Amino acid sequence: MPDILSDEQRQFLQLLRMPVPGDPPPELAQDKTTANNASAVANRSVPAPSASESVPAPLVETSMRCPEPLPIPAEEGAPVGGGAAPATALSSAEATPIPVNGTRSPPTAEPLPSPPAPAAAQASGATGERQRITRIATLDWRDLSNMVSTCQACPLGETRKHAVFGAGNPRGSWLFVGEAPGAEEDRRGEAFVGRAGQLLDNMLQAMGLSRDKDAYIANILKCRPPNNRDPLGPEVQACMPYLQRQIALLQPRVIVALGRFAAQGLLQVDTPLSQLRGTT
Repeated sequence: MPDILSDEQRQFLQLLRMPVPGDPPPELAQDKTTANNASAVANRSVPAPSASESVPAPLVETSMRCPEPLPIPAEEGAPVGGGAAPATALSSAEATPIPVNGTRSPPTAEPLPSPPAPAAAQASGATGERQRITRIATLDWRDLSNMVSTCQACPLGETRKHAVFGAGNPRGSWLFVGEAPGAEEDRRGEAFVGRAGQLLDNMLQAMGLSRDKDAYIANILKCRPPNNRDPLGPEVQACMPYLQRQIALLQPRVIVALGRFAAQGLLQVDTPLSQLRGTT
């Protein structure tokens, strides 16, 4: 059938997707085009891969879905997808790797500082005590009395009312040493002023001596123990340097121990008084 349409009319109908007289239906044209494309693909030769090229392994589809990868923290200054603002720097605690199960492992606890070793503390205390004893051994009579009045070397310094340094004549040739101050001595701050002091004064008078001229009176402890209990070892160790310095300054001709505790403290023994009595 001769064409009754011009080329311009035919192109106009094709643009409007209307059937053009004399052309096959669109279904037949599409099938013909598909067949021609398949024939061209089949006839085209595919070059074999070279030795340097690796052939990718075929993908195997499984019925299980792979878990979606967990989000990776953005590095400092790296932009986040979608043009978002860059992520801030992560602290050391936030930068802890996240395990597969999605829970963050707890941060590692910093080790606590170990307490000082008891041996080191004891060594430091022993050094300080040696320095205190060395200082006491250099004091004169007035400085020694002042140090005793403010001493806090043992717990008795917190329970006493007054420290009792001594009484009598520092130039006397007799030294009488008692155990510790009593209640009246603690209240007045003087040695042997109670009933025991009155008895001692009568004994000195019977011997032809007097406290003011011939004797000096001191104690092993300079502070009264609560309830007149026996002195404890640490208390004796804290006070003994004072008495030793008093003896060094007094230089007495005779030292008289008044009671068991005074005798054991002066001689540094635990021998019973019954065995010490009567011996020089």
